[in-house]
Amino acid sequence: MSNDIKQIPIDFFQRNQILVISESPLTLGICSTSNMEALEDIRLITKTSFEVVRLEREQLESGLRELLLKDARTTSSLSGEENNFVADETLELSAAGIDAPIIKLVNTIFIQAIQNRGTDIHIEPYEKEAWVRIRTDGELHEVMRIPKNSYNGVCARIKVMSKLNLAENRLPQDGRMRVKSGTKVIDVRVSLLPTQFGERIVMRILDRTAKMITLEELGMEKKDFASLDSLIHKPYGSILITGPTGSGKSTTLYAIIERIKSEKTNIITVEDPVEYQIEGIGQMPVNSKIGLTFAGGLRSILRQDPDIIMVGEIRDSETAEIVTHASLTGHLVFSTLHTNDAPSAVARLVDMGVEPYLISSSLLGVMAQRLVRKLCVDCKVKYSPNKDELRGIGIDSIPANASFYKNVGCSSCMNTGFWGRCAIFELMKLDEEIQSEIIRNADSNKIRNLARKKGMRTLLEDGRNKAMMGLTTIAEATRATKI
Repeated sequence: MSNDIKQIPIDFFQRNQILVISESPLTLGICSTSNMEALEDIRLITKTSFEVVRLEREQLESGLRELLLKDARTTSSLSGEENNFVADETLELSAAGIDAPIIKLVNTIFIQAIQNRGTDIHIEPYEKEAWVRIRTDGELHEVMRIPKNSYNGVCARIKVMSKLNLAENRLPQDGRMRVKSGTKVIDVRVSLLPTQFGERIVMRILDRTAKMITLEELGMEKKDFASLDSLIHKPYGSILITGPTGSGKSTTLYAIIERIKSEKTNIITVEDPVEYQIEGIGQMPVNSKIGLTFAGGLRSILRQDPDIIMVGEIRDSETAEIVTHASLTGHLVFSTLHTNDAPSAVARLVDMGVEPYLISSSLLGVMAQRLVRKLCVDCKVKYSPNKDELRGIGIDSIPANASFYKNVGCSSCMNTGFWGRCAIFELMKLDEEIQSEIIRNADSNKIRNLARKKGMRTLLEDGRNKAMMGLTTIAEATRATKI
C-alpha cells in the first residue's frame, strides 16, 4: 500500500467492508454491505482517485481475513478490533490480567483456522513454548508457536470465551463458544486437559454458515446410492452408519434426514451435540451433566409420536436394545456405530446383548464409510503406479479406463497436494439369506463373504474406483481402508 493508505487502520476497512485489492493503481473492492460513504473518506485521506470493483461478500471477507493475518505475522499480534469475533465478554477478563495483544493473538488463531478450512485447533504447551496446530483435511499442520510467558494468557482468554472456571487448572474442563468472522458463524467445542507443562487445549470447529451436504453430493456409486435411497424410504426398521471417529458419519446422517424430511413425517433426533440445525425436525442434545443420555433421550422421544428417529450414536447395550425395539414397533431409526466395516456391525450388536433374531428382524442395512483426501486439481500429476501399489488395491494391471494421479503440492493446497475430502463407502443391504445367517449367529467373515457374493462393494474397492477416477491417490485409498 502507499504511505497514505497505511495511515488508515485495518479496523476501518473491516468496519466499512472495503478491501484494498491493488496498490498501484489503487483499487478498492466493495460488496453489497459496504459503507459507500467511507469511500469518500478514503479519497480525502489518500488525495488520489481509485477504481472500485464489486465483489461477492464472501470474497471480500476472505480478503480482509488475509489482510489481518498478514498484519499479524509482521506485528506478532492481530491488528484489528477484538469484536471481529463475537463472544461473551465478562469482567473476569480484566481480573485475569489479559491485555489486548493476547485477545488479538487468540483472534489470529481463529482466523488462521478459518482461512485454512480447519476442523480442529490444537494448542499444546511444552517446556519452553506452546505449539498451535490446525487440522485440515484430516491432517495436523503447525501454524505458529506461542512463547511460554504468553500461554497462560491465551489459556485464560479461551476459558473466558467458553465460560470455564478460570481458577481450575488441575481437572479437565469442557465448554463451548460461538465466534463470528464476517458472515461466518463458528460454533466451537472446547476441551482442556491438564498436562505436565500446562493445560492442553483442543477446539472442534463447526461452521454454522456452511452449506449442508446433500445425499447426492456424498459421492456414492449409482448402484449404492439407489440401494441406500430405497432403504431410507422404508416405513420402519433400522439403518446404521459405521466407521471410526471423524469418518463423516454425522454428515451422512444429516444428508439422509434432509432428503427424507417432509410435512407429513414427525422426525426427532437425540444428538451429542446438535451439529446442524435442520428446520422442520425436533433435535434434542444429550446432556450427561444432568443425566440425559442417549438411552434416556430415546425413551422420551418414543412418547413424542415419532415416525423417524435419529440417534447420534449407539454407545451401550441399553441404547442398542431401545433402538432395536423402536425399529420393530413401526419406527424408522437411523444411528451410528463404531465398527471397522459393515458386516462387523452385526457382531457388535450381539456383543451389546441384542438377540440375533431381533437384529435380523429389525436391521435393514449397514453402511461403513471412511474419508480420503481429494487431490488438488491445480497440482496433481498423472503417473503409472508400480506393481506393489496396484497389488495394494487388489489389481495386477492398470485398467484401460483408469487414470492414476499423485499429489505434488502448491500454494493453493498448503503444499500438501490435497484439497478437501470425499467419502468411500461399503453398503450391506440385508436380504432373507443374510438374515438367516444372522439368526444362526454366523461370524462376520461368513456374512461378509455372502454380502460380497450379492454385490457388496468393499471400502477398498470403492477407494480403488475413486483412485482410478483421479479423485484421490492409491496411498490414500489403502491408508483409509487398513483394518
